[in-house]
Amino acid sequence: MASHNHSCSPLAFVFTTFKICFCLLFLYLIGAATAELSPDFYNETCPDALSIIKSAVNSAVKNESRMGASLLRLHFHDCFVNATARPNANSVRGYEVVDAIKSQLEAACPGVVSCADILVVVARDSVVALRGPSWRVILGRRDSKTASFNAADSGNIPGPSFNLTALITSFAKKGFTFREMVALSGSHTIGEARCTIFKDRIYNDTDIDASFKTFLQANCPRSGGDNIISPLDIQTPAGFDNAYYTNLVNKKGLLHSDQQLFSGGGDGGHTADVVNIYRTKPTTFFSDFAKAMVKMANLSQIPGTSGEIRINCRKTN
Repeated sequence: MASHNHSCSPLAFVFTTFKICFCLLFLYLIGAATAELSPDFYNETCPDALSIIKSAVNSAVKNESRMGASLLRLHFHDCFVNATARPNANSVRGYEVVDAIKSQLEAACPGVVSCADILVVVARDSVVALRGPSWRVILGRRDSKTASFNAADSGNIPGPSFNLTALITSFAKKGFTFREMVALSGSHTIGEARCTIFKDRIYNDTDIDASFKTFLQANCPRSGGDNIISPLDIQTPAGFDNAYYTNLVNKKGLLHSDQQLFSGGGDGGHTADVVNIYRTKPTTFFSDFAKAMVKMANLSQIPGTSGEIRINCRKTN
């Protein structure tokens, strides 16, 4: 009996070929989508990018340790408002370092490295320069074509006067758990704040160590002196460690929002538990902080051909 093999017909052959091509195209597109962001993104197009950034950061931090905290804060602002531009006047420093890095990168490989990626790497390198943890950065982001000043001023960025509920809500809007919030707040183990930012706390809050309050009041008067600065971590202001959490347990958090993590109401028991974990287990803090930073860097990323590669990180092209 003759065998009828329909797969040998011209129509079946064309259909099978189409299915194979479609599947290959689908797999290629999936692979391309997942390959857009990669730790090796600039290996071919700008091989010296990471070394240029690291060298500039190390130099800036060596010259002024506070700059490490300023550069880390720039990245935090950028992720929370999705805009690589000045979010709040007088609150963020470090633009001149980013400008210098961008100029070097433009000279080495014009129009290749985005400002968003610069901030991601700068944040990691700043923490490492201050003896903190390192983490793997995924690169290939593009820059926003808008500068979201309104987002920066509308509560998207957690403020120093926030209570615990407001903090949890602000971080939850970005997809962070309360534990991740406490870990990221540990960035306040470095950096400084102006008197005007913590003045209300040292003259009105009750959950503050008496001697700590007296010390701060001597340098931050009730009236005037707004630009006098004080370290966020009075113990080890120039090193990235877990002393910040010991400060909170001892009621020596400089900002109202910081102290809320340990003595705030509502969910305070949960955040206070995490504070105690990080206070006694620095390696756990380092690990959780690094993971949370990776997660933060992935907020509102602009991969592929959307957005732009800014020539000047302070403004859109």
